[in-house]
Amino acid sequence: MSKLTVRDIPVEGKRVFVRVDFNVPLSPEGEVLDDTKIRVTIPTIRYLLEKGSKIILASHLGRPKGRVVKELCMAPVAERLSQLLEREVLRSEQVIGAEVERAVQALKPGDILMLENLRFEAGEEKNDPGLAAALARLADVYVNDAFATAHRAHASTFGIAEYLPAVAGLLMEKEIAYLSKSRDNSPSPLVVILGGKKVADKIGVIRHFLNKADSLLIGGAMANTFLKAQGYNMGGSFYEDDKLDVASAIIEEAKKSKAGFYLPLDVVITEELRANSPSKTVKVGNIPEGWSAVDIGPETVKVFQKMLLGAKMILWNGPLGAYEFPPFHEGTEQIARTIAATEAESIVGGGDIAAALETLSLADGITYISSGGGAALEFWGGKELPGLIALKDRSSVGNMVR
Repeated sequence: MSKLTVRDIPVEGKRVFVRVDFNVPLSPEGEVLDDTKIRVTIPTIRYLLEKGSKIILASHLGRPKGRVVKELCMAPVAERLSQLLEREVLRSEQVIGAEVERAVQALKPGDILMLENLRFEAGEEKNDPGLAAALARLADVYVNDAFATAHRAHASTFGIAEYLPAVAGLLMEKEIAYLSKSRDNSPSPLVVILGGKKVADKIGVIRHFLNKADSLLIGGAMANTFLKAQGYNMGGSFYEDDKLDVASAIIEEAKKSKAGFYLPLDVVITEELRANSPSKTVKVGNIPEGWSAVDIGPETVKVFQKMLLGAKMILWNGPLGAYEFPPFHEGTEQIARTIAATEAESIVGGGDIAAALETLSLADGITYISSGGGAALEFWGGKELPGLIALKDRSSVGNMVR
């Protein structure tokens, strides 16, 4: 997949609408707790600053569902970006309207204006054509640098591209490059690790890689559904009753596929999911009633590690246990440390694993950490993402901006 990027079009002095993903966690006092999503977009912003563009930044924050929620205003985000850039970031208290239009008209080359939370507008998630057109009137060029929202056909990720020349930002360019290689041109041996809670979220990814990967390693609560489908007693463990038939079908498909399909051999169990609650390790199938599987066990870790040590590329999405409740983070941590120590090219599909790697100070040992968990899953599963469809292909010819 090859898309035109911000480097491929003239942006000097232009009004550039940049869709970013600044959906960051905030403290109760309104301070940014983790600025990773802001930092990864800075290369695009700096490029536009160097070109003397008039930059209009737009993002959603939280789930206000089309109404104004004071706690989800963009002010703290604008302040943090200003600190990182060491320059003023102007802010609008509206998304569209006369006030915003006046603020845009007043922009000088090198100015940055951040709009208010896009999801304060009910039309954003509905891809309302009126909202998309109003956003487009603010700019000459559209740049999407928010891969994490690329699987959503919203007004700011899809609709706006019907009105403006639409290209990828520098972060989006990296996402497309790494994820395309991992999905379509991955070296062998390829090992894919999938965890998290629900099989439903990963059916497409599993089926896509059954005949591409050498090994599929399944952990987390989603493994419980596969184990239950095989007839194991899972005690009080979470599993998806409505996905047992799908899990059974995937197990049968795996028997005929290229990939080795590995489920846990042992699990760590507890009666109550909380930090430091009493626990023990049992073989799969030996979970007592009232106890729940909350992490992969040491035997499973060893098997997974053996698969990883021979890999040339490793893909990973989803934790392998309830890592936010120590000590049930150990399976995830041991696998993370193994991956970071290998020479394999490793790509992590954002979300909870990205946060865990940062917490463990292992992010530097990973080749690439995607900014979008859900979007990465859909991309790996072979789906066409609306946010990418909207961007111009590199085969586009001619001067897009006049």
